[in-house]
Amino acid sequence: MLIPRTAVFLRRGDEYLLIKGAPTKRLWAGKYNGLGGHVERGEDVLSSAQRELLEETGLSADLWLCGTVIVDAGETGVCLFVFCGDHIQGEIKASEEGAIEWVGFEAVLHLPVVEDLPILLGRIHGMKRGDPPFSARSYYDENDKLNVVFGE
Repeated sequence: MLIPRTAVFLRRGDEYLLIKGAPTKRLWAGKYNGLGGHVERGEDVLSSAQRELLEETGLSADLWLCGTVIVDAGETGVCLFVFCGDHIQGEIKASEEGAIEWVGFEAVLHLPVVEDLPILLGRIHGMKRGDPPFSARSYYDENDKLNVVFGE
């Protein structure tokens, strides 16, 4: 069984808009991550990504599907729909989810981040609108090492 979720990465040149999880968050407090969240009943994945982006940042953007990641998290996993965005409109507003910041691609390697963030950004950094979406699987091996395997 899989729970559908979205991840949104807005780009501005060599920078990505990320959220630094609020200290009160149960998961990923103080860590940088993409924007996004659960797909609600009655939503398609694009509508969910647009809603989450607006809720977390106050922004809207022209989003396109970059890929999907099946996150093997035990009996119930996650199907993550990864979106990139440009043509950004609005002004960033505060969110109780965390601080919203533009972060340079190279800076991600030197910040506290959710473990798969550098891998996902590494994959989408060279992508452009119209490229075929990637397909990947994420899991921890017997040594608790994260593996992200991209289909070819």
